[in-house]
Amino acid sequence: MRLVTGTGAIPERAKPVPTLFGHPAGLTVLFTTQMWAEFSFFGLQALLVYYMTKHLGFSQAKSSLIYGAYGGAAFFSPFFGGLIADRWLGRTMSVIIGAAMMMAGHFAMAFESLLFPALALVALGNGLFIPPLAIQVGSLYADDDPRKAYAYSTYYMGINLGGLIAPLVCGTLGELYGWHWGFTAAGIGMAIGLAIYLSFLRLLPAEPSRGAIAREESDAAAPIVREHVAILLIMVAMVVLFRIGYEQSGNVIALWVSDFTDRSLGPIEIPATWFQSINPLLIIVGTPILIRIWRRGDRKDSVPHLLRRMAIGCVIATAAMLLMVAAAAVSGPAGARVSSLWVFAYFVLLTLGELFVIPVGLTLVESLAPVRFASMAMGGWYIAKFLGSLLAGVMGAYWLKIPASAFFGLGCASTALAAICLFAMARVTARREPA
Repeated sequence: MRLVTGTGAIPERAKPVPTLFGHPAGLTVLFTTQMWAEFSFFGLQALLVYYMTKHLGFSQAKSSLIYGAYGGAAFFSPFFGGLIADRWLGRTMSVIIGAAMMMAGHFAMAFESLLFPALALVALGNGLFIPPLAIQVGSLYADDDPRKAYAYSTYYMGINLGGLIAPLVCGTLGELYGWHWGFTAAGIGMAIGLAIYLSFLRLLPAEPSRGAIAREESDAAAPIVREHVAILLIMVAMVVLFRIGYEQSGNVIALWVSDFTDRSLGPIEIPATWFQSINPLLIIVGTPILIRIWRRGDRKDSVPHLLRRMAIGCVIATAAMLLMVAAAAVSGPAGARVSSLWVFAYFVLLTLGELFVIPVGLTLVESLAPVRFASMAMGGWYIAKFLGSLLAGVMGAYWLKIPASAFFGLGCASTALAAICLFAMARVTARREPA
């Protein structure tokens, strides 16, 4: 089963597409736009709880509730934002309006009385912004272009680059010079991203043509479309299972680092928060290496091949969780501190698994989603993050109520089940490929 009915619009264009670094120049535009958007989003996120507890005087419980509701809305809204982009606004206008809403929301955070309207603007703007922008990445390429899968890996690196820089810049400004300076920096970051996007619209893909939609809605294409939608639904369900284990990295693993990890480096103790930088750093370093390995043999990846790649990623994530089971066993019932090398090795394996799962999943969503609701399908991808995070949070409530080895074993079982199902999907779809 080849990726032949995706949302790419290139075949309908007669003029050549400008390239940069071996890819359409539009990829650089989308990469930098998303990077600045992530800078603004994570800049606000890094400050939000501290701002509410230390400046507004909210209780920890109230602040956590607001933080959780805001985060949930930000990753649930993309489904509806994608629907709006597909049916009414179009992809480009949806990105522009969403970016403007987020920018306004960040600047509004400078006023205490506008806290809730500001958070609503950012969450809803994120829903309009993310799905069509992600779809535009794949639409830069023809359906048979082997560079498409690597494009999403590059795009994902931009997401993490923005997430890495944001706490360092916005967090430092907020803590040292005042919270409003940090929020203003986040707003400026979004303004830069929007300016880049508007300045290079000519390099971005056109809206899907009526001809592409009509071909997809023909009787001959209907069975293929239904099959692709079924693959996407099952795949997204498997990503939910993957995220149940993965999302513990910022939750329970942070507690493990703080309470059960020996963080001493000679006379210096490494701050627990620094360990959260390992993941984005490894993504930035590891993505070019993986792309170089995957590009051997300039060929078009099939659906079974990409599903197998995701399954391998889940296996690697399972190994990361098994490593933490072993670390918990070494710590013992008394909860003795263990070497920080355990956590470092965990993040190495988890990040490698993530690079096999998330960018590849983005490629499949863009390639298999029907043109007429491609942005909505991408929004459905982000609901997997929402559900996975929610279930991971529910599971996290049992931390310290059950043995740590058993807790990490649950995450291991979740990612292992996802791997088994993805391997089975790959096998079934491979059998349906034409000889």
